[in-house]
Amino acid sequence: MSPAAAHSPVSPMLSRLAQERATGVLVRDTGALYLADGEVVHAESPAAPGIEVLLTAGGRLSPEAFQEAVAAAGAECATGRWLVEHRRLAAGELEISRLGALHDAAYFVLSPGAGGQSRFRHGVRHWFGSPGGVPVAAVEGEARRRRLLLESLWPHPRLDAAPVTAARAALRPGARPFLPRRQAALLGLADGVRTPSAIAALLGRPAFHALVDVRRLAALGLVETPRGSARTPGRAPAWFQNIGDDPDAALLRRLRVALERL
Repeated sequence: MSPAAAHSPVSPMLSRLAQERATGVLVRDTGALYLADGEVVHAESPAAPGIEVLLTAGGRLSPEAFQEAVAAAGAECATGRWLVEHRRLAAGELEISRLGALHDAAYFVLSPGAGGQSRFRHGVRHWFGSPGGVPVAAVEGEARRRRLLLESLWPHPRLDAAPVTAARAALRPGARPFLPRRQAALLGLADGVRTPSAIAALLGRPAFHALVDVRRLAALGLVETPRGSARTPGRAPAWFQNIGDDPDAALLRRLRVALERL
C-alpha cells in the first residue's frame, strides 16, 4: 500500500457525510454504517456477527434477556441504555461490546472489493441506541490497520470469505502443534463448509478475530489455502439493502435472522 493510499479516504461519500455532520445510515453492498452528527455510532454487515450475537452466543446474555430488552426499548432506539439501567450489563462492558461490533462490521463494509452504489438515508437511527460516536477517519484508519495486519500474517485474502478446510496435518493425531484455545476451537469447526464469519457467529466472537486465526493457521499449514481469485464479501440480502424504508420491520428481520443462528 502506497503512503498516499494509506491516508486517503476509503469512502469519499462517507468523508463528505462526516464533514456535513450528517445523521442517518450509509448502505453499501457489504453492509451499513450508522452516523450521528457525522460520526459512526454503529456498523452492521452480513459478514460480521452483530452485537446481539456477540452478547448472546458469547454467553454474556441469554437470548431471552436480549429479546426482552429489544421488546422494551428497541422501538425507541434505546436497547443499550435499557440493558444498563436494568443492570443486565455494566456501562463499560456494553461500550466495549458496541465498539468491538462497530469496528468488526466496519472492516467489511469498507472493504475495497465492495461493489454497487452507496446510498444514504437521512435521519435513520440504529435500534440499539447511540451513546457515542467514533470519527470517520478513526474508523477508516482501523479498517486499514486490520487489512495490513492480515496481509502480514499470511498474504492470501481468499481465505477470508472461503469455507475453512482443515489440512491433513491438522487431522493426524499428534501431528499438529499446541494451539491456543481459540485457534483450536476454530479448527474444530473447519469442516470445509463454514466460512470464517459463520464460525465466528457460532463461537460468539468478532469475525475479524476469526480471520486472524484462519490466516495464522494457514501459515502453520493447518488450514488449506484455497486456489483461484479472492472472493469478495457477500452482498447484503435484499431486506438489508432496504434499511431506512421501514426501520421497525428491518429491526425485526435483523434480530430474527441473528437469533435463529444461536
